[in-house]
Amino acid sequence: MEGDKKIKPYLPKIKNAQKKGGIIISNISIWELAMLESRGRISLNTDIKKWVNTCLNLQGIKLQEITPEIAIDSCNLPDNFHGDPADRIISSSARILNAKLLTFDKEILKYAKKGHLKVVSTD
Repeated sequence: MEGDKKIKPYLPKIKNAQKKGGIIISNISIWELAMLESRGRISLNTDIKKWVNTCLNLQGIKLQEITPEIAIDSCNLPDNFHGDPADRIISSSARILNAKLLTFDKEILKYAKKGHLKVVSTD
C-alpha cells in the first residue's frame, strides 16, 4: 500500500514514542479514519470499530479529546490556515499540547514550515 511506504521511515520514531507513552491521537482523527473507510478510500483488514479499539488499547497511546482551548485555537490559527475543520483541530491539538504532528498532508506541512506547528521529520 502507498501509505505503508510513506510511514516506513517514521516507524522507529513511532515505536520509540509509543514506548515512552507519547503517542497522542486526536479524536477527530478517528472520525477522519471512519470517513475514509466508509467512502472506500482506505481498506482495513478488520471491522473499523475493532481496529480503532485495538489501536487505542495499545500501551503508549492516548486519545486526545477536543478541549475548549483546542476548539478556540482551531478557529484562531495564525497565518491563514486552510478551512478544513478536522485539519484545524488536529493542528491545534498539536500546538496546544506542544507536540510534534506526524502528517503527510501537504497543506499542514506547508503551514508548519511557517513556524506555527512542529512536525515529525525522518531526521
